[in-house]
Amino acid sequence: MSKSVSPNVPRPVSVKAHRGVPLVVAGEKVEAVRDSWLIEDQWWTECPIRRHYHELVGVRGRNLVVFCDLRTGGWFRQAA
Repeated sequence: MSKSVSPNVPRPVSVKAHRGVPLVVAGEKVEAVRDSWLIEDQWWTECPIRRHYHELVGVRGRNLVVFCDLRTGGWFRQAA
């Protein structure tokens, strides 16, 4: 039996950004930034969460939600 993976699990993605704002996500140019927000949670643990999220529209018209892990600098994609 295969394990199912939740569609909302963050997955690494390649992002080209300028000053923290994504310009290209997985080879697709960003047409618009709809929203941007900061999440800081679990600061009391050994692994606090610090993420800068961006809700984007790609040139193909797709909605994209990506975040930069502010602890590691890595970019991840989440289901829109």
